[in-house]
Amino acid sequence: MKHPDFKPFPRQETDPHYLAKFEKVVKDYWNDKAICNYGGKEYSYAEVATIIEKMHMILEASGVKKGDKVTLCARNTAEWAISFLAINTYEAVVVPLLADFLPESINHLVDHSDSVALFSDEDIWPKLDIAQMPKVKTVVDINDFSLFHADKKVEKAYQNLDKDFAAKFPQGFGPDNVHYPTDNAKDLAVINYTSGTTSAPKGVMLRYECFSATIDYGHRYLPNYHGENIVSMLPMGHIYGLTYEFLYPLCGGVCVYYLGKTPSPSLLLKAMKEVKPYIVITVPLVMEKVFKSGVAPALKKLGLLTKLPGISGVIYKAAGKKLLEAFGGNVRYFIMGGAALNPKVETAFKKMQLPYTVGYGMTEAAPLLAFRCWWEYAPGSCGQAVDCAEVRIDSEDPRGIAGEILAKGTNICSGYYKYPEADSAVFTADGYLHTGDLGTIDKDGNIFIRGRSKTMFLSANGQNIYPEELEAVINSRPYVAESVVVDRGGKLVALVFLDQKAIEDAKLTPETVSDIPEDIRRSSNRKLPGYSQIAKVEIVTAPFEKTPKMSIKRFLYS
Repeated sequence: MKHPDFKPFPRQETDPHYLAKFEKVVKDYWNDKAICNYGGKEYSYAEVATIIEKMHMILEASGVKKGDKVTLCARNTAEWAISFLAINTYEAVVVPLLADFLPESINHLVDHSDSVALFSDEDIWPKLDIAQMPKVKTVVDINDFSLFHADKKVEKAYQNLDKDFAAKFPQGFGPDNVHYPTDNAKDLAVINYTSGTTSAPKGVMLRYECFSATIDYGHRYLPNYHGENIVSMLPMGHIYGLTYEFLYPLCGGVCVYYLGKTPSPSLLLKAMKEVKPYIVITVPLVMEKVFKSGVAPALKKLGLLTKLPGISGVIYKAAGKKLLEAFGGNVRYFIMGGAALNPKVETAFKKMQLPYTVGYGMTEAAPLLAFRCWWEYAPGSCGQAVDCAEVRIDSEDPRGIAGEILAKGTNICSGYYKYPEADSAVFTADGYLHTGDLGTIDKDGNIFIRGRSKTMFLSANGQNIYPEELEAVINSRPYVAESVVVDRGGKLVALVFLDQKAIEDAKLTPETVSDIPEDIRRSSNRKLPGYSQIAKVEIVTAPFEKTPKMSIKRFLYS
């Protein structure tokens, strides 16, 4: 069905380049708020543009040229966003590194990327070793755009910055002075390292057109408008957060609020109520936690009423309205990505009439590969292929037999920086990207992820077993917080981290708690086919380690 308020392709700019979009909103909304720290400093478009211009002068004084690499490694803040824009519009290549990488990894990746400058903060910079980054000549403190490290020439340029800026713009710096380059579609814009490893690091190379394609897609299918707000909570060093919690909204005239470090649930909801975002970009784990802690207990108290025809619909709709109000009451879209949504939670969200959808992508696609607006979204899927990429399933029967998902398009990366071996392995002979994900596709084009090709188990009788599907069943059991299924000599073992708060709230006796693993195994197996039965459930005492996009690092568990 079509949503009655949806306006297809609302933007028809002649230039889809995201920097052309950004230049336009800067000029149109010069004095309005653009980027803010929640509860802290707020920057207007005029202030953002002014700092960008001043940073261009510092980069020029540092000898940075178009195409040179500049690393950005700092905590999520409005200043991080402005620093990215300064480097990006200067046409240097931004190398965003996650602030959670170990210092020795940051040292190594700065050097591996051939970065000649570094933007950091007072938390990370003291832990780094400039001797391990011999190409870096200038280090900027993003908090106030002062210098941590520079030679005398750059220090002098910084000391005279305000004077030289005034001399460069004797009539004052205004909207007419703002000009950002757009003739660089094929040029390298970003190198994004997907992990902090110090051996054979994979730096994904993304061109300006990669971002332009995916941002333009967002503007056409997820319309946003000036005067709206968004709360940014994902790490900016990851392409998911960088593109869809920063560049996509900002280039549409939306004000972006940064929470800084990972917020507590109470701070997150407080910010949501005050900022009133039009969209929530997140990962399934966050929404599952919101459901389990806030919605599920209330539904459980109502017991059989939630199953009665007529009454059930009213109850779920009321729960959905309450959840929307908790997020500020202005949310038009809940967008989840990075992992599958638990089927039990998804069923509840559908009954609650939440405007949610689950997309699919990866860093190499900047990041979007599949998406569908919530009113057209097929539950259990990850949407349909975006129109800037061609997506196909490498299978003789894509509808019935899972095959690897392959992709090709304007938004797909150029390969990996200084890693030709990875390039040759990740692309097919005809230029399709190996995603490493397995999926099927239905007659309407909806894509269903069936697992990772690297995590698939093959049973003794030749059946393909996808641990993610088993984990979805296990995670729906009472008192399960999260799980990982591993293969031990042909036996499937479920590693389970229990929800301690749920156990405490239920006032379970020690004897009852000790029975939980076997209860999980038996109840899960009743819902699983014979070839994928769980042989054993082991309880782990700590949450599973996760990637920045909150996917479990399953390679750590066996």
